Amino acid sequence: MSDTTAGPAAQPGHITGFGSRGYRTYVLMSLMLVYTLNFIDRSLIGVVGQPIMDSFGLSDAQWGLLNGPPFALFYALMGIPIAMWADRGNRVFIIGLCIIIWSIMTALCGLAAGFIWLLLFRVGVAIGEAGCTPPANSLITDYYPPKSRANALGIYSMGVTIGGVLAQLFGGTIASIKGPDMGNWLHSLGLGFMFDHLNWETVEGWRIAFVVIGTPGVLIAAMIWFTMKEPPRGHSDAPSLHIEKAGILEAFKEFGRKPTFWTLSLGAAFVAFVGYGLFAFQTPFLMRVHGVSLHDAAVKFGAPLSAVAAGGTFLGGYLSERLSHRFPAVSAWLPGVGLLIAVPAYSIAFLTSSLTVAIFFWVIAAVTHYAYLGAQYTVGTGIVSPRARATTISVLLFIVALIGNGIGPMFTGWMSTHFMVSSLASQGLADQFATFEPKFCGVNVDQLGADGPALCSAYAEGLRHSMVATVMIFIVAAAFYFLAARTFMRDRYDPAAPSGQG
Repeated sequence: MSDTTAGPAAQPGHITGFGSRGYRTYVLMSLMLVYTLNFIDRSLIGVVGQPIMDSFGLSDAQWGLLNGPPFALFYALMGIPIAMWADRGNRVFIIGLCIIIWSIMTALCGLAAGFIWLLLFRVGVAIGEAGCTPPANSLITDYYPPKSRANALGIYSMGVTIGGVLAQLFGGTIASIKGPDMGNWLHSLGLGFMFDHLNWETVEGWRIAFVVIGTPGVLIAAMIWFTMKEPPRGHSDAPSLHIEKAGILEAFKEFGRKPTFWTLSLGAAFVAFVGYGLFAFQTPFLMRVHGVSLHDAAVKFGAPLSAVAAGGTFLGGYLSERLSHRFPAVSAWLPGVGLLIAVPAYSIAFLTSSLTVAIFFWVIAAVTHYAYLGAQYTVGTGIVSPRARATTISVLLFIVALIGNGIGPMFTGWMSTHFMVSSLASQGLADQFATFEPKFCGVNVDQLGADGPALCSAYAEGLRHSMVATVMIFIVAAAFYFLAARTFMRDRYDPAAPSGQG
């Protein structure tokens, strides 16, 4: 692992990229693995959401708050200084360090004694995860020549949806384990003495999931440090271009004057607004509306849907690369088309009473929804010089985090509570909301008294209508992608242009 700042001029990096083809593939797969781990740890809280809400007695509005502003604010605030460090320092070291931080914090979430502690540990996860994507994007653009970047960034972006799949599979399965069963398993391995102080009867499955899933990150960080090389900056761009490291003001000056950056950022932010809002309540939706168990909601439905979304991410990058010769701005407008298809598909999925019909249309929506991921990085890195790419992506992610992750889950949760209260008020039951205990719904509804069925029905229907309302924001997101497509070709980075005009 070395921080090289200049490469041999004889190497046609803009044609061949950095290193051998096999090594480039290894690096890309490793970075995708890192991004996958990033999203497993980030997404796990959504998979085990309903048990946590039941444990701490949280309303949908409170759950949306936990999933939204605290994580988003620190993710956004830390992203820019870490990206500035990545534009000047060793990107491989930065990625490894950040993996260790977010992995430890994920494991600590399983030890949270209450709502506040869980919130603080989630902030720690956010700080670590802020150092993943900007340096990784910068590395990929130095490993791959321009003609191959759309597909490479699309493959890297599959980590979002693959991480979603694995979070569902591992999270749903591990969270279904009873505390005593876990204790007995550890004793069978001869490790029981390490946990003799624990009363396994009181250990909830969601806590086990956080600890088990969070700890392997340290090993992956070591793998990155010892096997990945730091390429020369700008190696895969024009071979005669001298690459200097950009300061933050220079980077801001470069992308700030390009309309494509702002319309792309707002488009990606509003897509994330919907995506994070839906994901935070996906498992609770399946459990409340269709009555499935946590295990089935995650493993039988959540994981396949995430896998389909991964296919949509790959498809978006593949189509962008295949169509780019005929439609040069395809990376910018293709996501808008997909989002407009996703609106009716998601709406049908959430409103139907048939689980089979819901999953069918949910699959269509997931494919067209997640085709945007590779595009946001392809367009974002394509409009600035190599020396400013990490900072540019970090600012894009700052906007995405504040609007998408920061407001999306909170909006969905608030709307769910609003629709529930409105439904109860129409039935003369509004005063029951303050004392409502949702943990009894579907388990022991008699504990809620004579109004229990009405309360649980409003609890489910409020979330159903909130999910549909959230999806409508895709229309706004699509409009911004189409605006980005109008200026993308004019704003593309041109290494041959005079300084300050490329």
